[in-house]
Amino acid sequence: MRLSVFVSALSLVALVGLVGCSSGNKIDANSPKTAHKKGMTEYEEEDYKKAVEYFQTVFNYGRGNEWAPEAQFKLAMAQRERGKHLVAANEFKRFTQLYRNNARVPRAEFERAKSYYLRSPNYHLDQSDTKKAIERFQLFIDRYPDHKLVSEAKSKIDELRAKLAHKQYDAARLYERRDMWQAATQSYRSLFDQYPETPWADDALLGALRSYVEYADRSIQKKQAERYQKALDQYAQLKQLFPDSPLLEKAREYKSEAERKLERVQKQNQQSLAQETGDEGLEAEK
Repeated sequence: MRLSVFVSALSLVALVGLVGCSSGNKIDANSPKTAHKKGMTEYEEEDYKKAVEYFQTVFNYGRGNEWAPEAQFKLAMAQRERGKHLVAANEFKRFTQLYRNNARVPRAEFERAKSYYLRSPNYHLDQSDTKKAIERFQLFIDRYPDHKLVSEAKSKIDELRAKLAHKQYDAARLYERRDMWQAATQSYRSLFDQYPETPWADDALLGALRSYVEYADRSIQKKQAERYQKALDQYAQLKQLFPDSPLLEKAREYKSEAERKLERVQKQNQQSLAQETGDEGLEAEK
């Protein structure tokens, strides 16, 4: 009997606890206006999880009600504050689709791009989100060229493009370390051609110069002159485009090396040509 009473008492305590917990988590809103107002209060108090719940409650009264557009926008912002950047991007997208004539559509498109920007990882990882962010920021700029956030969008594009350039630079360096000189020269040139405005542009030209010298060293004789000349072309471009680059001093060393080797190869080629001409003359006399 005592055991039965004890179990019943425990059950009652557990039930009271559940009721208290339930009431504490209850979303109390009898209108979209009330849900929106409480959502804004929770948002300002930085309880973003509760804010999301209230903003979602606004939609129980239909997405066409007066408070729904603001709730949708703030819902996306709250998801971002929770660190759910992909969810936030989708919520901003939903805003632009549902409320196409709303004055906040440009801002929503910017924030959608920013959500991908915030997902962009360190340069050595997969850069899919980096590329999405660049694409969305560029689309925002194209659509709203006079918007006050265009300057920030351009700045973020520059930052993200520099990250992509850094990743490609590391790939080119890896080719060098593996003595894959042709791949290294192509990777450095591709980096410069794609990202000439980034901080990695002069590094790319120096890398191409260095790699072309090494590539030429390991080439057959008839290909060497062409590749030493390409090395010199990289130096000329580096000097012309980046006259104040701190890399020029090192570049001059490779330039001098390329010039010496090019002169030597050209002499060898001339001697070989003269030898071939002489041999052909002798054959003709016979």
